[in-house]
Parts: sequence; C-alpha cells; structure tokens
Amino acid sequence: MQLLGLCIKIFFVRILDVSLGTLRTMITVKGKILYASMVGFVEIFVWFLVVKEALNTDQTSIWIAISYSLGFATGTYIGGFLSKKFISGNLSVQVITDNAYPNMVNKLRSEGYGVTVIDVEGKNKEQEKNMLFIEISNKSFNHLQKIVKQLDHDAFIVVNETKYVLNGFIDNYVK
Repeated sequence: MQLLGLCIKIFFVRILDVSLGTLRTMITVKGKILYASMVGFVEIFVWFLVVKEALNTDQTSIWIAISYSLGFATGTYIGGFLSKKFISGNLSVQVITDNAYPNMVNKLRSEGYGVTVIDVEGKNKEQEKNMLFIEISNKSFNHLQKIVKQLDHDAFIVVNETKYVLNGFIDNYVK
C-alpha cells in the first residue's frame, strides 16, 4: 500500500511540475521573462521535492519509474492544453484567393477583422488572385478560418505566429 501511495504522489506531482515547465516555456517565448522566472522557481521546487522522494525511498519497483514517466507525459499534455487555452498571442494570416471581392472582404470586415488586400499573380500568370493580410488574436483563428472556407474552400491560408505588432488593427471578434 505504501508503494501505491508513493506512485500516485509521484505521478500527480510530476503532472504539476511538467505542466508548469510547459507554461514557463510558452511565457518565455512571449517575452514575459519575469513571470517565466517565477513559474520556473515553483516548477523546480516541486521537481526537486518529487525527485528527492522518488530517489530516497526504500522501495525498489519499476512502478516508481513508470509513475514518474507517466506523470511527465501527462504533464506535457496538460501543459500544452493550458498554454493553448490561456496564453494569448497574435497570428498573421495570409489568405490567397480568387474570390475576395466583394463577399469575402466585406464579410470579414463586418465580423470585425481588419483586412488588407493586395493583387497577386497565381501560378498561371493569367490567374488573378488577391492576397488578404489579416492580423488576429490566436483565439479568433477558428472563426476566421470557418468564414474563409465557407466563401472559398480552395483558399490558400498561411498562418504565422506574431511576436510583436505595432500600430495597425487587430480583430475585435469576441467568441
């Protein structure tokens, strides 16, 4: 029974510390290094305590290693889910379409998206296309994609994460 309790404790504490590590990495990438260092302190403190307990036990069982590994894997999954859910960011979306006017541009603008339109050439020089530049919050992407695909299921969409945005317009779409 003592082994089972230790394995459960190791599993859940590893979930906590690895989830914190994933969040710390995402926060660092977003440039919020003070917050990242505070999360890192808690992460390593928790990690140290669980490693100390796992290595200093009189119990010798493969289940300790399995609990440790499963906690790591589960913590990675949960940390990724949490970072996607709670860490906001911006995306630059480029849509190449031959159906931009008037429906797509008007629809996107009526939904609160700022859209910049440039005329571009397609693979065949006779093919007239438009490239739409749209800067959005990452939480708006599914909504934007749904609109674009409804109006042009063949639209070519390129998405890049944006670290900094100066001036301009970011969508005001609210779920």
